Amino acid sequence: MRTGTKFLLVFAAIFILTPILRAADVQWPAKLGDWTADPSQASKSAAPSALSDALAKECGLISVSTKDYRAGGNRTIPVTLYQFKDSSGAYEAYDFLRARFGLMNVYNTLIIKGNVILRMWSLPENSPEFPPVVAWVNSVSDHVASPPIATYLPEKNKEFLTERYALGALGFQQAATELQSGLLQNSDGKVDLTSLAAEAGFESHAEAMLAKYKSGKDQATLLLIEYPTPQLAELHLRHLQRALADAKLTTSGIERKGSLLSIVLAPTSPEYADKLRSQVNYETSVTWNEPSQTATDPPIMSTVVKIFIATGVFMVVTIVIGIAFGGVRIITKRLFPGKVFDRKEQIEVLQLGLTGKPIDPTDLY
Repeated sequence: MRTGTKFLLVFAAIFILTPILRAADVQWPAKLGDWTADPSQASKSAAPSALSDALAKECGLISVSTKDYRAGGNRTIPVTLYQFKDSSGAYEAYDFLRARFGLMNVYNTLIIKGNVILRMWSLPENSPEFPPVVAWVNSVSDHVASPPIATYLPEKNKEFLTERYALGALGFQQAATELQSGLLQNSDGKVDLTSLAAEAGFESHAEAMLAKYKSGKDQATLLLIEYPTPQLAELHLRHLQRALADAKLTTSGIERKGSLLSIVLAPTSPEYADKLRSQVNYETSVTWNEPSQTATDPPIMSTVVKIFIATGVFMVVTIVIGIAFGGVRIITKRLFPGKVFDRKEQIEVLQLGLTGKPIDPTDLY
């Protein structure tokens, strides 16, 4: 019993510590293009100053490490690597980090690949260091694509750095706070999305995507929420309708398409809300587990012919079996009279004696 308990404890420890140990094992390259790692400085842990502790926990942050590289003589470039449990958490942090640095006018380059994010000083894509940097980041990632919901947002008329992806209620509330600027205000001039975040169903593994749009005088905020199944989407649609009514937020209503809910918050006109919702890049599809086939009735003449053939075969088989059974009996009686069939000592037949023939109880005929 003790051995089994120890084994379970060891297995649990390995399962929990494996992602952490994997993060610690990441080896920084000695060179990134023409940049050379500072040999006198080992990689060090860094606090995620751009992410709050609560948001970092929701994103599944595992570790943050920094390494200095030298470029162009004595110029030192700090490079920071964020590692997360999965690509969804990495993408949530990526949207917040990109917006934060953009608002701070900090010239940072963020590269996301799977579950890792690399942050460094401004690096244009035509730089000779860009391809080797991307290749190294991809080599230390889990190679899992970012959440599909990130591709559902329309690109046309989307305001720069307003995309926000949320895995949980905390990220959703923070995204709504950063994007409010009058678009999410209710009739009282206040913003209250607490009830909306509570009813969105993040405990059911929902994912949310927000972005602001502006086209001339028209503007709105588009909110997309995707659920694992259409049934969950329909369930939370009712809850969200009640939450929107309680918060007194002006919207164009909620529309469900498959597992996706789309809400246009505070549109300047119903026409613009419909136009924005129609541009969402989401299509549903049905996949059968078994291959389908078309059922067709055979021609009537073919069916009749098959019936005649089956009947003829059945009659032939019946005649053959009957001849075989009767023939064997007759041949046996001819070769062995009174020894196998119709033995007088074992057979008695009741007769009425209606004729003049004497009654013989052993006589079958």
